[in-house]
Amino acid sequence: MSELDEIRQKKIREILNKRFITSADPKMEVSDSNFREEVLERSKKVPVVVDFHADWCMPCRIISPMLEKIAREYGGKFTLAKLDIQHSPLTSNAYNISSIPAVKMFKNGRVAAGFVGAIPENRMRAWLEENLN
Repeated sequence: MSELDEIRQKKIREILNKRFITSADPKMEVSDSNFREEVLERSKKVPVVVDFHADWCMPCRIISPMLEKIAREYGGKFTLAKLDIQHSPLTSNAYNISSIPAVKMFKNGRVAAGFVGAIPENRMRAWLEENLN
């Protein structure tokens, strides 16, 4: 293999690794129309953590990036779903969401755990560890 071929292969690996890292989106958007399939049914295979939020909610904007970061780090131990309560009132009402941010973990089609409010990252990690096991 020539030196030029080695350089090309190295560059290709760098590009692919960079693309994989930057395009890895750990979250999915859910709504009233797909909640049953994407959250309830999926939670029968892997826990689904739902972040009930709204664009205007400042505490939501604080915890959302933390949840996404942790979801990336956990690499598939759970699925992160985001539900905008303003656009999905039926689901929000069904789960008695009266204050946001509200985070609920679904397992086997049911709520297994949850918390309300912006909590520090270390408490969020402890909550996940406790409830994923």
